[in-house]
Amino acid sequence: MITSVIESVHEVPAAEWEHLARPAGLYLSHRWLAGEEEDPTATCAYALVRDPDGVLLAAAPLYLVRDEPNDSYRPETVLPPHLRPRVIAGARRGYHNTPLTAPGLDSGRREDCLALLQGAVRAFADRHGTTHWWPYLTTTAAARLAPLYPEPALHLEDDALIPLPGTGIDDYISSLPSQRRVGVRRERRLFASAGPVVRRQVLADCFEEAAVLLAGHQQDHGHDRDGVGAMTGLLERQAAAMGSEARVVAAYDGPRMTGFCLYYHYGTTTWIRAVALDRDHPTPHLYFNLMYYLPVEDAYAHGTAALHAGMTTIEAKRRRGARVSGLYALVDRRAGGPGGPGAPRVRTPRDRRPLPSA
Repeated sequence: MITSVIESVHEVPAAEWEHLARPAGLYLSHRWLAGEEEDPTATCAYALVRDPDGVLLAAAPLYLVRDEPNDSYRPETVLPPHLRPRVIAGARRGYHNTPLTAPGLDSGRREDCLALLQGAVRAFADRHGTTHWWPYLTTTAAARLAPLYPEPALHLEDDALIPLPGTGIDDYISSLPSQRRVGVRRERRLFASAGPVVRRQVLADCFEEAAVLLAGHQQDHGHDRDGVGAMTGLLERQAAAMGSEARVVAAYDGPRMTGFCLYYHYGTTTWIRAVALDRDHPTPHLYFNLMYYLPVEDAYAHGTAALHAGMTTIEAKRRRGARVSGLYALVDRRAGGPGGPGAPRVRTPRDRRPLPSA
């Protein structure tokens, strides 16, 4: 097998990349990664593994980070103090990561591909005088990669995925316990009775309005760098990169947007990307309808089978039918340097949960 590192995902035909990425998720898709190449805070590259006939067997995007605006991807905020990698392997956004391997590989061949992929990632980091890490790996991905790394996998967060059985939102509601069914129907009824105007549109048509709400949401959660200008630029880049795939459902009071949800239908899943609202607006249950019920309606209309609800407020998501799994980080150590052979293995409160096997 042959490994290489290229500078742009455009060097790989979209269909070839998507053969690996589509089962993995939105944040490793060809179109999403192409958009991420416009982010000035990191230099992108891509590690590839091909067989002798040139068939793509494994891949991972790489990011040499110069300035990380997201605290959740800053090593100093989520990793033990002796680990300070500057290269991210895999997805840099979305809190959902895995190395890409071709569907249908047997376990032995997949392990060989992962070892070659890890070697290419390590060599890339070495060339830049640093080490690498895989943030927010799925449970399966972490279990498969863990034997290649000296540090134990660190549990970072939990991830929520809501199954969507049947063919419509009534089937979803019927799948919930009886008490929750009553609560969901009440939240939907009170929201509708308040009479908000609900609009479904592409992000390109409303990113400026959405950015104002998103900046307020971010600053309410302590992200002071995420002002209106930063959020406008972020959503504008995302709208340009993703086009009609970037879908928004929003509530309006007259001409004013009072809340929105940005999401994507990709593979068999609808992926929630961002939710923000005017917290001073009186519409009852505005958040729950934007976060869950309106995207669920669109998911059924599009034919996807699950709603990726992501991290935080896990219990609220569990009450709405979510299946919860762990998200992990794996970190490389520089041989002979800090954290190299002989360095203590530091365990933090985040990594006390045992890592399930693959």
